[in-house]
Amino acid sequence: MSVDSIEKLFVEELKDLYSAENQITKALPKMVRAATSKDLKKALENHLRETEGQIQRLEKICGILGTSPRGKSCEGMKGVLSEGSSMLHEVADGDVRDAALISAAQRVEHYEMAAYGTVRTYAELLGRPEVAQLLEETLNEEKAADQKLTSISQKVNVKANQVA
Repeated sequence: MSVDSIEKLFVEELKDLYSAENQITKALPKMVRAATSKDLKKALENHLRETEGQIQRLEKICGILGTSPRGKSCEGMKGVLSEGSSMLHEVADGDVRDAALISAAQRVEHYEMAAYGTVRTYAELLGRPEVAQLLEETLNEEKAADQKLTSISQKVNVKANQVA
């Protein structure tokens, strides 16, 4: 299919997000197991539940649009997650690893914030306020997760710096 309109681009981007969110649900449990900070573990576990809800929201949106969310692989998220996974193998357990986990998780959040902001704008442009609102909910969750990680990093990074 040739993507020759904002509407087609919108659908392709939604499918890409659906793939990204599903990849994240596979990565988050590994990150939870690797974390030592209780606050970080809790934040990652909470975000896993949120991500499952975001997948359902994307399925609802695609239902509204009369399309399937499947059929695309998000190569960008594969790369971000692969980089984070490599980091886990290179960084020693403890506070420094927690700092690395936060860094990797925030990269994921920023990728998602950019993508959700874009598709929300497409939905508004296409006169789909109900879809735009659903996407805005997810965008707000991603922003909150990023802020939570920033808050946790302020403690973790200080402790990690003391290790050196």
